[in-house]
Amino acid sequence: MMAANSNVARPGETAAPVGETIDYVTVTLGDEMFGLPIDRVHDVFIATNLTDVPLAPPEIKGLLNLRGRVVTAICLRRRLGLPDRDAEGRNMAVGLELGGEAYGLLVDQVGEVMKLSADTYGPNPVHMDARWRSVSRGVHRLDGRLLIILDVDAVLAFGDERAAASAA
Repeated sequence: MMAANSNVARPGETAAPVGETIDYVTVTLGDEMFGLPIDRVHDVFIATNLTDVPLAPPEIKGLLNLRGRVVTAICLRRRLGLPDRDAEGRNMAVGLELGGEAYGLLVDQVGEVMKLSADTYGPNPVHMDARWRSVSRGVHRLDGRLLIILDVDAVLAFGDERAAASAA
């Protein structure tokens, strides 16, 4: 499985060459909708039986066993500086990989797969919060709303990796 994604736009580039499309898995946090490049998504699952990790950053909700593999569960709400969910519900997770490590990105809901072209793509809005800009590759304009495209490498970066991802 590839850890790098050559199909995702770098800052200043469009999401796809003109005439081509990219598939995104959509996820939601409250009323906000985000897109993850489908070629970075390995699984969609319900995260259960989380084991706490002492002294871990607050974004790390714990570890879980997914088909014999240890997966680090990361709360996307906390990663983006949003409050925790009020209602307890199923911990929906999107399985991702970075550097040979498995991660489960905890989200409120997993939506549909969208095939989007460069025609609807644009850079991050200037008023977007800096925490969000640091993990976003840009946005797609949809009917009446924006789809924020997440940079998987930046979302999963911690410590020195986070500083390096923000500088890139």
